[in-house]
Amino acid sequence: MSLTSLTTILFGRRLASDEEEKEQIGPLSGIPVLGLDALASASYGPEAALTVLIPLGALGLRYIVPLSALVIALLVIVYVSYRQTIVAYPSGGGSYIVAKENLGTNAGLVAAAALLLDYVLNVAVAVSAGVGALVSAVPALLPHTLGLCLAVLVLLTAANLRGLRTAGLVFMAPTYAFLGCLFAVIAIGIGKLVLQGGHPAPVVAPPSLPSSLGTASIALLCHAFASGCTAMTGVEAVSNGVPAFRKPSSLQARRTLSYIVASLGILLAGIAILAQAYGVTATEPGKSGYQSIISQVVGAVVGRGPFYYVTLAAVVAVLMLSANTSFADFPRLCQLLAIDRFLPEPFIHRGRRLAFSYGIAVLTGLSALLLIVFQGITDALIPLFAVGAFLAFTMSQAGMVAHWNRVRGPRSRLHLAINATGATATAATLVVIIISKFTEGAWVSTLLVIAAFFLFRGVKRHYAQLEDAVRDHEPLDLTPPPPPIVVVPVRRWDLVAQKGLRFALQLSPEVYALQVILDDPRVEDLSGEWHDLVEEPAKAKGVPAPRLVVVRSRYRRLFRPLLRFITTIARAHPERQVAVVVPEVVESRWYHYLLHNHTASILKWLLLFRGGKSVVIVNTPFYLYDTPKTA
Repeated sequence: MSLTSLTTILFGRRLASDEEEKEQIGPLSGIPVLGLDALASASYGPEAALTVLIPLGALGLRYIVPLSALVIALLVIVYVSYRQTIVAYPSGGGSYIVAKENLGTNAGLVAAAALLLDYVLNVAVAVSAGVGALVSAVPALLPHTLGLCLAVLVLLTAANLRGLRTAGLVFMAPTYAFLGCLFAVIAIGIGKLVLQGGHPAPVVAPPSLPSSLGTASIALLCHAFASGCTAMTGVEAVSNGVPAFRKPSSLQARRTLSYIVASLGILLAGIAILAQAYGVTATEPGKSGYQSIISQVVGAVVGRGPFYYVTLAAVVAVLMLSANTSFADFPRLCQLLAIDRFLPEPFIHRGRRLAFSYGIAVLTGLSALLLIVFQGITDALIPLFAVGAFLAFTMSQAGMVAHWNRVRGPRSRLHLAINATGATATAATLVVIIISKFTEGAWVSTLLVIAAFFLFRGVKRHYAQLEDAVRDHEPLDLTPPPPPIVVVPVRRWDLVAQKGLRFALQLSPEVYALQVILDDPRVEDLSGEWHDLVEEPAKAKGVPAPRLVVVRSRYRRLFRPLLRFITTIARAHPERQVAVVVPEVVESRWYHYLLHNHTASILKWLLLFRGGKSVVIVNTPFYLYDTPKTA
């Protein structure tokens, strides 16, 4: 099987640019592609809040419903604001585009840095959380945690390299199984709650709660609220990926956002109500007897029969696959930054399946690095999550306030008021998160956003310097330059060297053949044969003969003598170019290259970076498979 056939099997046939419409998605696929991050956060947002309330004992359950109500209210504000963003900016880009166009480039870069940080963390944490849930259910897999994390990461990468449509189809079943199972649990649980007068009996009793251990301080409740806000990460994904939807893109994106936020709101409200009603609270993570909030709620409502395991399996799958939101949006945001020259140009181009392959590869690499450094256990990264998300929320809403203030029109005052409310609410939440989680890692997020900001500015500065260096509006100068001085490195006398010398003589009458003698007994000094092999044939044809220069390297160095000779000639003749003709054998099979030392490739690389501006590099490839076969 050829490499091309294998690539087609793994990643599908190459798509033409005009087939992009076939890869666009609708709301049904949009939920698994862009909504998994938000939906999966329902399984750890309430748990994060309840974990902070553990010191309160049974008293902590009294606060989970009002805290969740605050999170849901904030979610609604952000939802309404992002619906307006989708209409106003249908080209996508979300927080970055909105902040850049209305608050200035620096504000846009801060929003972009926050989003990219959030996306990378989401992949690492989502994959490790899903694998962690799997390992807790099957303890025998614990030694293979990191390997499982990397395997899931490879699966996500492969699915997204095949295009958004494929990713949506692959992740559709676990997504809707997750929603269906949890909606059923919530409906059954609330039904029992109503029928049993507000005091339902759990099928499987959750761990017993200690009596109240303390009082709820404002600081503790703010900390719990900040932790619960991790349930809102990923809400901005739809506004960033509007171009991924079928036309009319804005309408499809708004519908998808509505479905995602409505589902997330139901999940957050349902889990909070059932946790309070059934006496379910958090257990110490990493300690013996640990059970997730979802596991306890499902067990309390329906017991631990087959439906329990189906539900938990769907939860594990969605947790692992929720990283897909980052794979959909990270490359698109990188493309927008690259178009504005804040990131390298390769981020702009799409791969064989019209996916932004370079951005996907970079996201995979950064996430894999995090997973390897933390050995697949990334609980320490969770406190960093909400900082990036809420910083992006705030920048986006503030940008929309400036947008409506500038674009006067019908109902603009109403829109401005909505976005101003959103900006105020998310900014206040951001302050609470940073203060309450500063020592847990919020300071790291701040430093990373600052570092990314300066990285963007550095890339932009490099491209500006490059543009200044190569800009030229003068007509083409056709004054013939003096012929170059040509240097041809030769190892021994063979067809490869001959091809290089013949081409060199077409460039200039002044040609040097440079032979560096090392300690290889198979290579002989060409000085004794040069007259018969080169000078006499050149004289017979009436062309200047190439001059042979032989250098004996006492310390068996090859490249230093070559570079020294070439740069010496270049300095001696600053008005002329020095053309280095590099003969190179091209093998017929890729694995044949394992048998060679790649001297030609290394020499070209060194000349590019150390040869100087007057040095020109010319390849004369010698194709091995074109030579006649000997009997």
